[in-house]
Amino acid sequence: MNQSEKAKPFIDRVRVRLTAGDGGNGCVSFRREKYVPRGGPDGGDGGRGGNIYFEATSKLNTLTDLKYHTHWVAERGEHGSGGNRHGKDGKDIIISVPCGTLVRDWETGEILADLKEEGDRFLAVRGGRGGRGNARFCTATYQAPKFAEKGEKGEDKEFLLELKLIADVGIVGLPNAGKSTLLSRISSAKPKIADYPFTTLSPNLGVVRLSDYRTMTVADIPGIIEGASEGKGLGHEFLRHIERTRVLLFLVDTGDLNPYKTIEILENELSLYSPVFTEKRRIYAFNKLDIPENYNRFFTEILNSNWKVPVFGISAVTGLGVKELLECAYKLVDETKLEEKEEDSIEVRHIYEAPFQIFKEPGGFRVEGKRVLRAIQMTDLENEEAVQHLHRTLSHLGLTRALKRLGAKDGDLVCIGDYEFIYSGKLSTSKNKKRKSRKHETDNCCEDRD
Repeated sequence: MNQSEKAKPFIDRVRVRLTAGDGGNGCVSFRREKYVPRGGPDGGDGGRGGNIYFEATSKLNTLTDLKYHTHWVAERGEHGSGGNRHGKDGKDIIISVPCGTLVRDWETGEILADLKEEGDRFLAVRGGRGGRGNARFCTATYQAPKFAEKGEKGEDKEFLLELKLIADVGIVGLPNAGKSTLLSRISSAKPKIADYPFTTLSPNLGVVRLSDYRTMTVADIPGIIEGASEGKGLGHEFLRHIERTRVLLFLVDTGDLNPYKTIEILENELSLYSPVFTEKRRIYAFNKLDIPENYNRFFTEILNSNWKVPVFGISAVTGLGVKELLECAYKLVDETKLEEKEEDSIEVRHIYEAPFQIFKEPGGFRVEGKRVLRAIQMTDLENEEAVQHLHRTLSHLGLTRALKRLGAKDGDLVCIGDYEFIYSGKLSTSKNKKRKSRKHETDNCCEDRD
């Protein structure tokens, strides 16, 4: 086998860092043409920075590619130019991930997205807005603005991607129960098969095709042993992949000394790992009926026991009873899908976010809020006209009134992001500067909703 033909290693957890593109700067320009006196401002806007998305695809079943590409950076937007020419937007990046990928915030562990179905997309980091050119600030009373906005910084975040394979049917059993043999019988998957424990070192997915163009996906999960829920054996590492399966297929070697004990072990390990498994539909399949002793034992002893779930006797080698087993599995999968559609119809409510929050601190105040911080970051603080426009923007947002209500006095320090301002009836820019980030003790908080 050539190196290129070898299967990629199975990786189901990856840490990635995404940096969206910065917005382009707006342009300060004035129209200058012969016979066109006082042509006016014609600076164009900067382009938007590129966004980065995660998108689910059924063509992948591992996060291996992301393991070796852990930092993605999107294009920045181009700067605006004279003649009202706007900068080009940065190109978006779409990162393909397998269906069943959970996107978590790396710092908090919060689940941000669950990409289950083909084409599900999540905007992970947003590109910065392009700065407006000076033509955008022209009014009837202010006809020659000599400032433009800077482009907004793109978001920079770290994520933990966790893959939980989505399959209609998950095959679970002790090592050497015949799971891989069954998967190779019912699908075109070619898992490694041998007569020693833990032949399957990672989950395998196969597509089963039934009559009338019906299909379902089946996952072969590495062998579970007693104590797997506590980390013993290989099963614990992959138990989370069974959480997403719709139907559990318990495969038992009919030649086991005590097949009833085997089922008890499997059920117990699954319930200890997660209570989710107790609610899933299940099927018991007793394998290796191609051996005469097992065949006789199944029909004379096992089949006549008082089972509460569907029970089948099969031979993964010869195909005996496999067709009937698959038809039953498909029926249970279909019933589960109908229930899932009913659960998914949940009303989504819009959550209002205040434009800013103000925290009282020794010697001054600290202000937090995306809109306020964005206004400052996109302002050229070296340009006096731009600073005056910033004052008008913050006043329009209600920040000045809110500070006054909280008792702000002349000389108080107001910290917004990495910037410091001196309050004097408004935010004075005579001493504004970038500051080193530091933690603050919160004495009082005011959330403004103007």
